[in-house]
Amino acid sequence: MKMMNCKDATRLMSERYERTLSLRERLALKVHTAMCRGCSNYGLHLDVLRLAARRLREGCERREN
Repeated sequence: MKMMNCKDATRLMSERYERTLSLRERLALKVHTAMCRGCSNYGLHLDVLRLAARRLREGCERREN
């Protein structure tokens, strides 16, 4: 199996919120992020941003009701 590069890894990190990644994609991403601190941090930042956006959206919905 060819090693995943950072560009592919960050693309998959974004896509995982839109679709289910294949087993091969999940495994390759897990191996890459275990070895790449930059991509690992990027994935954590995406998770934080997604959570913040969800909380903001929920707060706005409560105010409208």
